[in-house]
Amino acid sequence: MIAQSPIAGDSRILREATALAAAGHTLHVIGRDVPDGFEIGPGITVESVSRSSGLRSGNGGLAVGHGRNGLKVLVQRFGRWLLLPEHRNRTEKHWRAAAAPVVAAAGPVDVVHAHDFNTLELAAEYAEKWSASLVYDSHELWFDRALPGRPTPLWRARGRRYEVSLASKARVVFTVSDGIAERLRSRGLRDVRVVRNTFPRADDVPPAPDRPEGLLYAGRVGAGRDLPTVVAAARQLLPFRTVLMGSVDPNYRLDLGPVETVAERSIDEVDDTLRMYGISLVTLTNTCENHRLALPNKLFHAVRAGVPVVAADLPELRAVVTQYKLGGLYEPGNAKSLTDAVRSVIDNYSTYTDGIRNAAAELNWERDAAILTAAYQDL
Repeated sequence: MIAQSPIAGDSRILREATALAAAGHTLHVIGRDVPDGFEIGPGITVESVSRSSGLRSGNGGLAVGHGRNGLKVLVQRFGRWLLLPEHRNRTEKHWRAAAAPVVAAAGPVDVVHAHDFNTLELAAEYAEKWSASLVYDSHELWFDRALPGRPTPLWRARGRRYEVSLASKARVVFTVSDGIAERLRSRGLRDVRVVRNTFPRADDVPPAPDRPEGLLYAGRVGAGRDLPTVVAAARQLLPFRTVLMGSVDPNYRLDLGPVETVAERSIDEVDDTLRMYGISLVTLTNTCENHRLALPNKLFHAVRAGVPVVAADLPELRAVVTQYKLGGLYEPGNAKSLTDAVRSVIDNYSTYTDGIRNAAAELNWERDAAILTAAYQDL
């Protein structure tokens, strides 16, 4: 497996590696910035390749207001906006160059499993050298993401074509939702299978309370998560509590207003925290096709914890939330819509807790892991 993400915190990679090891495969995972001594489990070894921080300031965090202003700051922000796409591409290319000898030393192997497009070129190169099977794991609709910096329509168009040319060499393609799978098939990829970002079923889910105590956003705190809308709705929902928990993207600034924060916690501790507050926020902006077709981890984490959701009304999320009666939907960017959705979930809380509990029989990692391991059995 090859991934440019910090794999110690990438639950999809960790679950997939563990499932494949349990099925009898031996894995070597090459990822980014892996902590010393980090282990995934028996049958799995891990190696780390660092990536430069580049334009990041390194002092990211939530802040009241938006920091400095003035002509100099505006010029700096414009320069960052202009240069960021090129910087991002170079950073990913440099990581691949640094990872290449590490990959070479790890082989030959039977399968090279590329996590996301930014490892696909490297994975395809060594799969061909070793006559190994190539597997492409598309965590996102890569060239349809909402990205900071100047618009890059030509880069996106060329990238989609190049992605298909490389992924066509893969024996199987995995992705995270039916919507993204259909889009990849429409671009010419044949064997595309959906392995969702579900979680293992919880052993014992305590009974839900009669009413929720608050609203919890548990995930990455950064752009594209519609968090300004959350803050605006929090003011309207008082004294009902709104809470953020998660790592903060560098350079992200947000005036939290009445929103509380709690320290980031482990996956199992997130379950308990979700149950303590009672409603999980699954928010995204309606700014790109990737968001419209996404099924975020947070949705399935709420299912594992037995907690209803208030989710962005985007096509793929809407389909799952309504099918299983998991909670309410709101219009991204609309604080009143979010407020109304939260109040509706509070008023119909027992209906949605029943829906969540019933959905756990289908929306779980045991089912998705079986799809993953069956594909490897086919190989």
